[in-house]
Amino acid sequence: MTNSTAWRQLRVRVTVAALTLGLAVTTDARADPPGEDCPAGQIYATNNTAIITDPADPRLRTRLNRFDHEVRAILHAHGARPGASRLLDGVFWSGGLQQATYERSREFEVEQVNRDGLRHVAGVIVKQYRQEAVLTFRCLPRTSPETDAVEIEAPGVTAARLRDALLANPEARDRLGGGSVTLDGRLVLIAPLAELPWAKKFTQDLGVDWSSAEVRYGDGEFVSRPPYAEPGGAATTTAPRADAPSS
Repeated sequence: MTNSTAWRQLRVRVTVAALTLGLAVTTDARADPPGEDCPAGQIYATNNTAIITDPADPRLRTRLNRFDHEVRAILHAHGARPGASRLLDGVFWSGGLQQATYERSREFEVEQVNRDGLRHVAGVIVKQYRQEAVLTFRCLPRTSPETDAVEIEAPGVTAARLRDALLANPEARDRLGGGSVTLDGRLVLIAPLAELPWAKKFTQDLGVDWSSAEVRYGDGEFVSRPPYAEPGGAATTTAPRADAPSS
């Protein structure tokens, strides 16, 4: 999964925005309380290592079934319990390449896991599948000091419409980095808390009635390298992305 400039600066930007906006961002969308239909953690991941620029590329039709089984095995092996997973069509903006990257990925629900455990498992996936980063999300109260991100879901969006909107809106690309759509047409956006007003506007520009959107607050993190992967090595925020085709 590709992380954008906005997400690389997530912590700093949220801190500044919180001082300006406050953590209680006003919204008329339905905010789900933590724990209500909310798993202990979520992981957004793929086994793709190629930059795919053609929306008709046959690799975008994979269902990632083997990847699903492999990630479930990883979760079990590290003491977590896998829940449901769902297939996503993603569109992500590469600031370095100045182009959209298309990607099939899966969202995995994870139970019996805490923050460090979720980060650890995500790091294992990063290393095993040679990913630049894997995105995690934990539902938290809106006023929690750990809350730095929002998860937005809204019905009635196609991957093609999301792609066209991102390509036509440079500011949305920079602020949001991209998004995903489920196979039944539900938009999924994970955005820094500071970007909630922009995420709302972008969602509405896609033709979504904001009152139908579901907003969850929580801790979002791009995990880019397991802390145990290179003992003694300097910490980095990104890992090289391979260009080999996905398996």
